[in-house]
Amino acid sequence: MQPSPTHRASFSIGSEADARRVIDVLTEVFFDGDAAVAAFERPDGQWDVTLHFAEAPDQAWLRELVATSAGNEIAATLAFDTVEAKDWVKASLEDLVPVPAGRFVVHGSHDRDRVAPNKLAIEIEAALAFGTGHHGTTRGCLLLLDHVLKSSRPQNVLDLGTGTGVLAIAAAKALHRAVLASDIDRPSVRVAAENASLNEVGNQVRAIRATGFAAPDFARAGPFDLVLANILANPLRQLAGPMGRHLAPRGRVILSGLLTHQAPAVIAAYRARGLVPLKHLRIEGWSSLLLRKVG
Repeated sequence: MQPSPTHRASFSIGSEADARRVIDVLTEVFFDGDAAVAAFERPDGQWDVTLHFAEAPDQAWLRELVATSAGNEIAATLAFDTVEAKDWVKASLEDLVPVPAGRFVVHGSHDRDRVAPNKLAIEIEAALAFGTGHHGTTRGCLLLLDHVLKSSRPQNVLDLGTGTGVLAIAAAKALHRAVLASDIDRPSVRVAAENASLNEVGNQVRAIRATGFAAPDFARAGPFDLVLANILANPLRQLAGPMGRHLAPRGRVILSGLLTHQAPAVIAAYRARGLVPLKHLRIEGWSSLLLRKVG
């Protein structure tokens, strides 16, 4: 049976504070399953807010709701359309060609035969959009991981905020050793474990649900020689203290998920905790950082 189309409403707003305020209102109004609300920051600082509905929404009512929370000017830009599920998947498979990142290549199942035998292949399905390697933050992490592995063999590795598990899988495949992966989101933990099994490192990647470093697993597995953290700028700043405490002497951390203009503040937060920047990659308006703990 052909999937039903998804109904979509979208608008842009000028700041993170405004976006968060509007999202808080929208998520309070809609019950789980009624609508999926998402917001993404663009490189120019604007925020795109999108709502997906299984059934066509009341456009006048929704516009009034946005006007109440964001103002009439924003509400006037609210755009409605539909996304055909079948067409979206087909387009995703066509667009998501294998992505090289140093020794790694991230690909979908449809491209298994296109990966060179001398590369470390990581299979992640196209439906799992963030964390497929096509986003600049994920590719930046993989490139920095490849850079680190050219000169060292970290013993204890952590993928913090693992998402699809792509970074943990990459580290496990390259190092042939156990990697701890954590995420605050329970479905992400399940997906990461499934992807690790798909990539034949299910016995090396251990995925757990945890907020920050607030789980005994981190103390048992650490201190870490290498931490991979592809999250967002604000959580990364807040994690600078516990990150430093869980790193081994001269341990390294790869940070991503931050826009280039946010990098100086993140670097300052980690420098204050005794971590110095070694490398800074900029890809498609996003920054990925490699830092090392002093002493």
